[in-house]
Amino acid sequence: MARHTFDTELQNLKVELVKMAGMVEEQINSSIEAFKKKDDILAGEIIEKDRDIDNMEKNIESMCLSLLLKQQPVARDLRLVSTALKMVTDLERIGDQAADIADLVRHIEGEHIYSIVQHIPPMAELSADMVHNSIVAFVSEDVVLARATIKQDDKVDELFKEVKKEVIEILKSEPEKSDSSINFLMIAKYLERIGDHAENICDWTEFSETGEYKNARIL
Repeated sequence: MARHTFDTELQNLKVELVKMAGMVEEQINSSIEAFKKKDDILAGEIIEKDRDIDNMEKNIESMCLSLLLKQQPVARDLRLVSTALKMVTDLERIGDQAADIADLVRHIEGEHIYSIVQHIPPMAELSADMVHNSIVAFVSEDVVLARATIKQDDKVDELFKEVKKEVIEILKSEPEKSDSSINFLMIAKYLERIGDHAENICDWTEFSETGEYKNARIL
C-alpha cells in the first residue's frame, strides 16, 4: 500500500514537472515570436505569465520535499526526486530569461529588429530547440537525446561570439544605435543562458537515468 501511494505521488510529481516544462517552452517560443514581430502586447503577456511559473516552482519544490521527508526514497527513485528538485530551478530561470527578453523587446525602437543582428535568429531557434529537446529527453528518459542536446550548446556559444562581433561593428558604424545594440547583446546573452539551462536539464536527466553526475552550472 505504501509503495502504491509513493508511486502515485511520484507520478503526480512528473505530471507537474512536465506541465511546468511545457509552460516554460511556450514562454521562450512566445518571447522569440514577440521579438520577431516587435509585439509589445505579447511581450507584456509573457512578463505576466512568469508569475505562474514561479508559483509552479514552489509547488513542485514542496512536492519533492514531501516525498523526500515522508517516503525517504532510495536508488533510482531518489535520483528522480533529486533531479526534479534541480530541474525546477533551471526551468524557472529559463522562464525568467524569456520574460527578460520580452522586457527588452518592449524597449527596442524600430521595425524588423529581429533581423538587424544577423546571428540572433539562428541563436534563438537553436536555444528554443535545446529547451524542447531537453524536456523531451527527460520525459522519454532518453539519455542519447540528452547527450546530443548538450553538444548543441557549443554552437549556441559560437553564435553568441558572432553576435558580439556584430554588435561591436554596429557601435563603430552607427554609434547613435548604442542603446539598441546593448539590448541586442543582452537578448543574445539571455539566449546563451537559456542554452546553458537546457544543458543542465540534460545533465540532470542523465543523472536520473544512469546515476552519473556532471557538475551542472548555476546561472
